[in-house]
Amino acid sequence: MADEHKAQQRDGERALRELLKPVSGRLAAGRLLAVVSGVLAVVPYIALVEAGDLLLTAAADGVPVDGPGVRRWLQVLLAAFGARLLIYFVALLVTHLADIEFGRLAREGMVRRLASAPLSWFTGVNSGRVRKGLQDDIGTVHHLIAHQPVDGTVAVVMPVALMIYAFVVDWRLGLLSIATLPLYVLATATSMRGMGEKTVEMDKRLSSVSARMVEFVTGISVVKAFGRVGRAHDRYQQSADEFYDFYFAWVKPLVRLSALGSSFLAVPLLLLINVGGGALLVRADVVSAADVLATALIALLIPNAIETLMNAAWSRQMAGAAALRLDGLLHLDVLAPVRLSDIEVPSGNAVEFDSVSYSYTAGDSAVMAVDSVDFRMEPGTITALVGPSGSGKSTLATLLARFDDPTSGTIRLGGVPLPHVGSLYSHVGFVLQDPQLLGVSIRDNILLGRPDATEEEVRAAARAAQVLDEIDALPQGFDTVYGSDSGLSGGQAQRVAIARALLVDAPVLILDEATALTDPESQYEIQQALSTLVRGKTVLLIAHRPEVIAGVDRIVLLDSGRVLASGTHDELIDHPAYARLWTAAPTSEGLQS
Repeated sequence: MADEHKAQQRDGERALRELLKPVSGRLAAGRLLAVVSGVLAVVPYIALVEAGDLLLTAAADGVPVDGPGVRRWLQVLLAAFGARLLIYFVALLVTHLADIEFGRLAREGMVRRLASAPLSWFTGVNSGRVRKGLQDDIGTVHHLIAHQPVDGTVAVVMPVALMIYAFVVDWRLGLLSIATLPLYVLATATSMRGMGEKTVEMDKRLSSVSARMVEFVTGISVVKAFGRVGRAHDRYQQSADEFYDFYFAWVKPLVRLSALGSSFLAVPLLLLINVGGGALLVRADVVSAADVLATALIALLIPNAIETLMNAAWSRQMAGAAALRLDGLLHLDVLAPVRLSDIEVPSGNAVEFDSVSYSYTAGDSAVMAVDSVDFRMEPGTITALVGPSGSGKSTLATLLARFDDPTSGTIRLGGVPLPHVGSLYSHVGFVLQDPQLLGVSIRDNILLGRPDATEEEVRAAARAAQVLDEIDALPQGFDTVYGSDSGLSGGQAQRVAIARALLVDAPVLILDEATALTDPESQYEIQQALSTLVRGKTVLLIAHRPEVIAGVDRIVLLDSGRVLASGTHDELIDHPAYARLWTAAPTSEGLQS
């Protein structure tokens, strides 16, 4: 487990370096300015000591104070302090501009990558990854880019420069200023042991809690309806309890060590050591009171610098995990690009599956969801895919819609491989179980496939889909926004999706159990709409009802991703696997083809 976490840390650092390459020049400029700002922090202390010596010398000798000399050093102090702040703010401006540029490049890169990603990749889980990447992960990297290069550099350079100056003033005062630092470092090093691995594990456990919470909240209506609230809640509660146990066991000893370490840098203790020890040195006439004041102030800056460094280290740990997730999105596998010169126009509407194989995973252990499938869909015919759950029916349908490309083999439309078909979705339409409507007006949902369609064409499509009267009855009619004030039932939403497909009027159509999730009253109207939709088209149908299957032109029987048999209903009725499906299948009103 520790080796795995260390490997993830290394991968996170590598991903972080790759992501920051485009803005590395600006970050380097910010660090350089931060170095200058940190070194300039010494100048006010020099001026303070010099001005103090002038005042103390005059008081000891009983002579007038060297006013011009004191004013000169005060001017130096103010000028150096002002210059340091100016350079510090310029450095932050540079790194914040770098952060803005990084966010732009990362978001544009993800948009370009996602635009070419297979549509099958966009599951609920992966869509959550996109949201987390665009919002949370880029925000996590923000501190590392916008603040850490400047604050982290200043937190190192300024204390080092000041401690060097403290030793220049007097080596004994220098030792007093860092007297408790070794004890703090020892306590902190002990508490930080295994911090990287624990941080990675914490990130994993938090992701698990988040996933369980989303699962519980999004499914609350279903689990309540079926009386499974306790079980669904228990999954989330168990995940939260496991995180609590892990976090408490990790943090409890850390709190003790952290408290011990912090006590070594407590302000009263630092003042006691530096002022008390310095007073002894002043009494011995080794140093001046101004020297003691300057080095005591330097000692008080060390805790703040260490806290900044600790926060920077923590931010880098979290940013490494975020960078790894962003890197995964930016290097997402995409559909193979096609040159414009390879684009062809299909000759007819025949569809051919030629030795098509597909696996959802890669590598030697990959399991084929579809394995060497061959069949042909003639123009204007209906081909039904049947088989038990997991036999590859929906996979073949999504491959025809080019939600992904086959692992091997070719799907041709009108003799042209699908990747070479220009404007594929003007040739291939689909109606799936989920109507896939957006949170826009019903009119815009219907217009998605043909934005240039007229109002009359939209209404005609809705009428043919058996949903026009229901839309007109809504308070805002076609301007009703789906999901917020639509009030559409599942069956009505499915008919809106059918209206969209009717408007596109693609010659090849995929119907993937379009009535599976609707109530019986809606099924008849949906079947009537589908009967209008399929006329004259090359249709790939996935359905389980016997009368629907019996009425098609060809049936392809699948099992475990392979074609067992194909033919008409009468030709397959004696096949044992087909007979079992026919016996177990539900019945309802049929699809008139």
